[in-house]
Amino acid sequence: MISITRHFILLGAAGLLAGCATDRSIGLAPEVQVTKLEELPAPRGEISYVVGLQEKLEIEVVGAESLSGTYLTDIDGRLAFPLIGVVELEGRTPSEASTLIADRLRGKFLLDPQVRVIPEEFPVPSISIGGQVKKPGSYPAVGRQTLLRVVNQAEGLTEFAKEDDVLVLRTVDNQRYIGVYNLRAIQRGNYPDPQLFPNDIVMVGDSPERRRIDALLQLLPPILTTAAILISQR
Repeated sequence: MISITRHFILLGAAGLLAGCATDRSIGLAPEVQVTKLEELPAPRGEISYVVGLQEKLEIEVVGAESLSGTYLTDIDGRLAFPLIGVVELEGRTPSEASTLIADRLRGKFLLDPQVRVIPEEFPVPSISIGGQVKKPGSYPAVGRQTLLRVVNQAEGLTEFAKEDDVLVLRTVDNQRYIGVYNLRAIQRGNYPDPQLFPNDIVMVGDSPERRRIDALLQLLPPILTTAAILISQR
């Protein structure tokens, strides 16, 4: 497997885009390396909560009352903690945040710190979907969610959706992954419907070709428009 510095882009099976001449403009940033995986890695266990932005956290350091208390992450998901300074908590689970703070305290300030991070409120786990769907937004991640189910919850695709350019963004162990899926191939049963997890982000691409056809149809007389629609649907 290729060593990855920051991001993965998933290309290959499970309804992913086949190689073609069309430039999808994905993976061009210098910190992104492209690799080929069979599927997006699943989160460890059933992680449904990660620390967010401007969020209140109750942090307890056992045996160190002066360090324990209520803290607030900033707009970047960072938190200023006594003795150790700023820690990056956004996107981490409470367990990961606890380990990070304990590791920073260990040795220099405390011999064997025991840290607990408890969110003030647990938000309902959700999956976000945007782009060319009729009702973009966040939807509850209840039960076993899949890509098709989330698209259906968003009331389906718009007329300008690009069905073979559907992205699923997922972060696992602070590593970002991007999967590129062909929704039509999944709908036809050519590939399995991929499972989605809390905190996944789905983006449905836009089709410039369909927009050009629509603009052209606006210029045609009604009788020719009907014929053009029939031709375009073949």
